[in-house]
Amino acid sequence: MVFSLNRNVIRWIIVISSFIIISLILGNTYTFFQNFKAEERNKMKTWSLAQKELSKTQDLNTDIELPLAILSSNTTTPMINVYSDGSLNPRNINEVKAKDSLYLLKLIKQFKEENDPIEISYKGKVFSTVYYGNSPLLNKLKYYPLALLLIILLFGAVVYFFYRSSKIAEQNKLWTGMAKETAHQIGTPLSSLVGWAEILKTENINPDYIFEIEKDIDRLQTITERFSKIGSAPTLKIMDIVAVTKSSYEYLRSRSSKLINFEIVIPENEILVNLNEQLFSWTIENLVKNAIDAMKGKGDLRLELIQLESQVFIQISDTGKGISKSSFTKIFEPGYTTKKRGWGLGLSLAKRIIEDYHNGKIKVLNSEIGKGTTIQIMLKTV
Repeated sequence: MVFSLNRNVIRWIIVISSFIIISLILGNTYTFFQNFKAEERNKMKTWSLAQKELSKTQDLNTDIELPLAILSSNTTTPMINVYSDGSLNPRNINEVKAKDSLYLLKLIKQFKEENDPIEISYKGKVFSTVYYGNSPLLNKLKYYPLALLLIILLFGAVVYFFYRSSKIAEQNKLWTGMAKETAHQIGTPLSSLVGWAEILKTENINPDYIFEIEKDIDRLQTITERFSKIGSAPTLKIMDIVAVTKSSYEYLRSRSSKLINFEIVIPENEILVNLNEQLFSWTIENLVKNAIDAMKGKGDLRLELIQLESQVFIQISDTGKGISKSSFTKIFEPGYTTKKRGWGLGLSLAKRIIEDYHNGKIKVLNSEIGKGTTIQIMLKTV
């Protein structure tokens, strides 16, 4: 308990520290951006003064070497000098586009939104106005905080998925241990039941009762073996999927409500598939039980087995409450359930058995609220 509490405190310290560091980086980046922008404006003011000094040469015999050097030094900041007579003088703008007056007018509007224009006046008259935009370097810096945030989000996502996968692995390890322990605990009373069944055979008891008891004992042995194999790589054998499916389906039919109309449509010929009989039977049972629950013990349940070329499809349809389209994939996630009671493990287990162990596919083929659902399993034939 103390260890768990300390771990949570450390986790929150790391999260808060990361948030503070990120805030400081973003704050410094913003300050640097504003300072750089101010430096660019000072540079443009100096350029404007040089333009003004150059205009004085019309009246005074002054040295123009310095103003010309300042004017020619600015090769990065895009600008448009608009003179009082309406003429335009673009600088650091694509030469081809600079010939398009409509394009220049759009740029002037854009530059005006980015930076306040600078007026150049001489003898009390404004003879030109300089509209300038952000330099390429400043534009790149503008997106730097976004790039930084994206990197942080990606890093956070990696940490989250790493933590989540570690947690899932830990949970899987726990479930595996619980399953094996359950199989071990069931084994002792199951052995006693086998002994009692043998004793009952010597008594004057209806043989049909003994037969049904033995069937349930066999089922318990199958369940025990299933749980004991969780976490281990299953062994696949070439088997007739028609016989295995029919056996699992018929067992549930005989032990389900008489208000359910069971229907099975299967081919008469064998269809050979690499199967682990116990795990595949478990899947069929989970799907059938889910269908029965969805119908609340009353309705039509149909199992159909179809072979197409090198694939075989098992479709289980019910007339239950149906599933919304947004939940077609969610129902196979561990823990997802719409029942008041239940852990939401049946369909996730079915997905793992079919896709991870048998290299097949399982999905919701179709469903309609209030009308029913069809779930489809696809396996490759031998």
